[in-house]
Amino acid sequence: MIAIIDYGMGNLRSVQKAFEKLGFKAKVTDNPDDLNNAEKLVLPGVGAFKDAKDGLEQRGLVEPILKGINDGKPFLGICLGLQLLFTKSMENGEHDGLNLIPGKVIRFEQVGARCNVPLLKIPHMGWNQIFLKKDIPILKGVPSNTYMYFVHSYYVCPEEENDIATETDYGTRFTSMVWRENIFATQFHPEKSQRHGLTILKNFAELPF
Repeated sequence: MIAIIDYGMGNLRSVQKAFEKLGFKAKVTDNPDDLNNAEKLVLPGVGAFKDAKDGLEQRGLVEPILKGINDGKPFLGICLGLQLLFTKSMENGEHDGLNLIPGKVIRFEQVGARCNVPLLKIPHMGWNQIFLKKDIPILKGVPSNTYMYFVHSYYVCPEEENDIATETDYGTRFTSMVWRENIFATQFHPEKSQRHGLTILKNFAELPF
């Protein structure tokens, strides 16, 4: 069973429906016991970093997430679920994350309109390309330069180059996916990214544990 972690934010049902469309059993849950019993964990999310972290703590979900990852369960973070993995976020102050991936979360800069270059629109919303940095199991069948769907104002800055799986250009080149052992996480939304996004979810669901 795939546990989709519910901490009170985000459209979790769309992720569940994507897995079900592919033929995999997925359950939206805020019950720590479900996370302990699941074979795979998925942490989606939209919204504010601090509110999401608080939601995880209030529901007692941090410990089963950390235990599951430590036990080797495949873990997938999506959008805010990626950012929560990092050491800290600079969104509306400085806030601690789960510190599973060393690094921080920062906001896109609205670079000035010089030489007829328009201001960068924030949030970064819509389709954009991902550029593969290394072979990664859940990107099997997804070529570099593939377009994925993004909605975010903040992006992650890993301290370790080896954690970066894909990058994307938007005013700057930023990390759009990370991979560390059994931890996979995307800044884009695979459940909204049509065929190639579903391929990522299928690859993840088929990972051994």
